[in-house]
Amino acid sequence: MTPKPAKRGERPGQVRIIAGEWRGRKLPVPDVPGLRPSGDRGREILFNWLAPHLPGARCADLFAGSGALGFEAASRGAAHVDLVEIAPLAVGALVESCEALGAEQVKVHRANAVDWIGQQSPDSLDLVLLDPPFDSGLAIQALGKLQQVACVAPGGFVYVETAAQLPELVMQAPFTLWKEKVVGEVRMRVFVRGEG
Repeated sequence: MTPKPAKRGERPGQVRIIAGEWRGRKLPVPDVPGLRPSGDRGREILFNWLAPHLPGARCADLFAGSGALGFEAASRGAAHVDLVEIAPLAVGALVESCEALGAEQVKVHRANAVDWIGQQSPDSLDLVLLDPPFDSGLAIQALGKLQQVACVAPGGFVYVETAAQLPELVMQAPFTLWKEKVVGEVRMRVFVRGEG
């Protein structure tokens, strides 16, 4: 008997890593309110955009949930990935996924993502992945904190995933919008930091 696909609005039980060292490996999706893993199609588009910039990158997956974005980055060559998540059930699943994959370059933090950003050093990250619960307002808070702390290095990227109908999100100079795409009900935006 084949398993039924998840119905629209339901969380799948697992997500798979699309490419790289751990291609095809599956990550559990814990039953946590607001947790909605990035879909395969969106992740494939995002990581095709970012592929040339991933080897050796220092990354942070904020509001990590299942860790789908962060583990994908690590699988494709990121040197270090911080997974930041506050829900205990999700944190436990992330730790288990790290152990199952032997992901020594991935570190799990149980923390409020916006507070965690505030503790980072200037220019310490090359890629920040933001996929907070929709309608939470956390994307705007996190972008503001990233700009205030300046922890994204020149030439680094900030990815934000929001509901497609969300009003335009902006980052101030030295950030500019690099890529944007709507996939189904999701809007994908990547900002790049210029010099300064």
